[in-house]
Amino acid sequence: MFLAGLLIFGSMAFVSPHNPAPKKMLRHVVMLKFKDTSTPEQIKEVEDAFRKLPSQIKTIKAFEWGTNNSPEGLAQGFTHCFFLTFDSEAGRDEYLPHPDHKAFGKVLGPHLDKVMVLDYWTKE
Repeated sequence: MFLAGLLIFGSMAFVSPHNPAPKKMLRHVVMLKFKDTSTPEQIKEVEDAFRKLPSQIKTIKAFEWGTNNSPEGLAQGFTHCFFLTFDSEAGRDEYLPHPDHKAFGKVLGPHLDKVMVLDYWTKE
């Protein structure tokens, strides 16, 4: 059976000439826990500053973010997740010391309780 450019045999999928293998991408996941003393206005300032980074740093290829709404109760106080995509480790490595990223850190710093960062290469 031919389905959306993939030839499916049981649980195996084969890449066709019409649907080449997807390019691997480097994901940079940032989860934030804010101080209890941070106001909603201060948190919005951090959100807005983070959302500006893709327009300031060309190596960011995709960006999305959101706030936790999981019913599992396992967030350990982390409320915000920012998800950045890079083509390469070199692109990420250019982003990390970038002056606009450093400026964002100054906005975030006074309100940050904890941060968790995880980078990974996409896999199928």
